[in-house]
Amino acid sequence: MNSRLARRPRRQGASAAPLAHLEWRNLQHRFAPVDALTPDELMLLHEASMNILEDIGMAFMDDEALDLWQQAGAHVDRSSQMVKIDRGLLMGLLQHAPSEFVWRARNPQYNIYIGGKHLIFSPHGGTIFVSGLNVKRRPGVMEDYVEFLKIVQSCNLLHVTGEQLIVPHDIDVSFRHLQRLKAAIHYTDKPIMEATHGRVIANDNVEMMKLVFGEDITQSDQPVLGGIVNSGSPLRWDDRMCGGIIAYARANQVLIVTPFILAGAVAPITMAAAVAQQNAEALAGIALAQLVRHGAPCIYGGFATPIDMRSGNPAFGMPEGAWATLASAQMARHYGLPYRSSGTLNTSKVPDAQSMLETMWSTFPAMNAHANFLQHATGWLEGGLTVNKEKIMIDIENLAMLQKYLEPVQINADTLALEFIAKVGAGGHHFETAHTQARYSTEYYSPILGDRQNHETWEKGGAQDMAARASKVYEAVLEHYEAPALDESISEAVSAYVDKRQRELAGVNLYY
Repeated sequence: MNSRLARRPRRQGASAAPLAHLEWRNLQHRFAPVDALTPDELMLLHEASMNILEDIGMAFMDDEALDLWQQAGAHVDRSSQMVKIDRGLLMGLLQHAPSEFVWRARNPQYNIYIGGKHLIFSPHGGTIFVSGLNVKRRPGVMEDYVEFLKIVQSCNLLHVTGEQLIVPHDIDVSFRHLQRLKAAIHYTDKPIMEATHGRVIANDNVEMMKLVFGEDITQSDQPVLGGIVNSGSPLRWDDRMCGGIIAYARANQVLIVTPFILAGAVAPITMAAAVAQQNAEALAGIALAQLVRHGAPCIYGGFATPIDMRSGNPAFGMPEGAWATLASAQMARHYGLPYRSSGTLNTSKVPDAQSMLETMWSTFPAMNAHANFLQHATGWLEGGLTVNKEKIMIDIENLAMLQKYLEPVQINADTLALEFIAKVGAGGHHFETAHTQARYSTEYYSPILGDRQNHETWEKGGAQDMAARASKVYEAVLEHYEAPALDESISEAVSAYVDKRQRELAGVNLYY
């Protein structure tokens, strides 16, 4: 099967693709994680979370979820759908969740590793609008979705397809998931994400991936599909999210369990309380997955940020959110769970200085926290309402620099270059030494978009800012896109399944 999945050779005579020099790597954190919490503070947060689960409870708005909890010995109130979970039961379930696992791609060269020191970059997700220098802000359509998949496939810094890259408003909501997943299968061969919005959607996803891999993926200990589930904070897992957890856990596929905590709105205004509540909600969701199937692969998601009290909107890229990222990662490590954070969170409307300032205040804390899975690593604007084409490329530049940052610096006799320091002596220069000449083109990071010309040369070239340069690179990446090989029989089977299910789901409301 591997031979059929080999990448197509590049067209003869074609110019180099703008991102071709960026290597695919299984990234690992090189520096020690930053701990925001003392041991005592960590235990205070843990105890607060246990008190929430034992004394207040968590709503599970799904009959099967309530049955599972009741059978496990939790206190279940059917009338309120509230479940109180003893810490002994909870911690026993969490012990079954793997700390590390392999997530397979249909092209094995793109298999990824989750947990430990491993780091995965995932593109934007959940956006509604698209914007760009050549695109006035508008609702997304399926053509946009395919375009973003092509960018993901073309960039070795993006390790997974992403989930719900944009809402395709021209596709009926009852079968959008089918068209999204079909497109991901055809336009990429990287690890695939697709929504877990209830049993019907999740089960369709699993059945389609069985066709792709030609096996019963539910019997493998290496998942091939992942999705994000969000609690309906405060303290609630609704029926769709419960259904998604149960379906993916039963199929042994990846669940990225992420409460959406807005401090001051759906959690107390203090960040300590917000993280404690987030921890309780995340652990309850992960524990439900383990009730369904011991060993179901889960990633502990952190998404705690303050509310701007003047506008009522989320305040992304803030120091309080940075602390929450560090504290959440430390809690995940305490339970032996992989950790998901977010990268490009910002509230700017255009790819400007604010967007990158807030992006860095989201991305770098996640790096310092040893995030294993960096969701929304590219493209976000407006608090996730909009994906911007130029912002995608600017963020890819940032990811490329982060990849370089994680490379070990070699320190040995050759790199210390004492011989050349002696030869040049005081007051000389190293431009012409053999040591410099052998390394000048490879030693340092070479920017994709960054401009290092003098002012006069920059003006003569059109005085373009980074967004203008990013727009050109974005279009060039699309021009160089090459579809990955896909066995014709797989393509036909997937298309036939989608056609059949679209007829069956026509007019079916999967969300209410």
